[in-house]
Amino acid sequence: MESLGMNVSRETFERFDRFTSLFHKWARSINLVAPSTRENLWERHIADSAQIFKIAPGPKHWIDLGSGGGFPGVITAILLTEQGAGWVDMVESNHKKASFLRTAITETGARGAVHAIRIEDAQDKLPNCDAISARALAELDNLLDLVEPWALRNPQLRCYFHKGRDYRLEIEKARGRWGFDLIVHQSAIEPDSVILELAEIRRLSQPAAGAE
Repeated sequence: MESLGMNVSRETFERFDRFTSLFHKWARSINLVAPSTRENLWERHIADSAQIFKIAPGPKHWIDLGSGGGFPGVITAILLTEQGAGWVDMVESNHKKASFLRTAITETGARGAVHAIRIEDAQDKLPNCDAISARALAELDNLLDLVEPWALRNPQLRCYFHKGRDYRLEIEKARGRWGFDLIVHQSAIEPDSVILELAEIRRLSQPAAGAE
């Protein structure tokens, strides 16, 4: 956290320590992250996820899509405990991973809940939020298909997506179907990675069939 310029309490560090212990225990039987990155959990996953909270602090209502091993959803939920407000609804259709996430939330006291449902079903079950996050889930074009229902209901919605070195190609492809305001935040952890902050998400109108 120091590398990000974030000061957190001893209680928050203890929550992160507890999460780390749980993660390593569950990762022996569930593929929560790529095995090659497991030993560098703090920097590669926890600190990397915490960047979203640094970019968008405050007690927001988050929806984290495809929460997997808890990144960034559980990390955001732990950081929200210091504020005593805000919430993260984590959507993870894999029931084994959802069980891990529920255990992590319970044992760290993080401010969040887990929904073992498909993202398409979450669009109705969780109709409103302030912000959406996703990490290593899908290409930007596909992510915008997923978040569109929330963007239509909340014109102020902001989305935060971790992306790797090919992010420019993903942006170019998405611009073919979508309009959006974009801020690119360079990762402080991974030199080739960024966090894309999107707002004003709207589907571009398509010309009618046969129109010139």
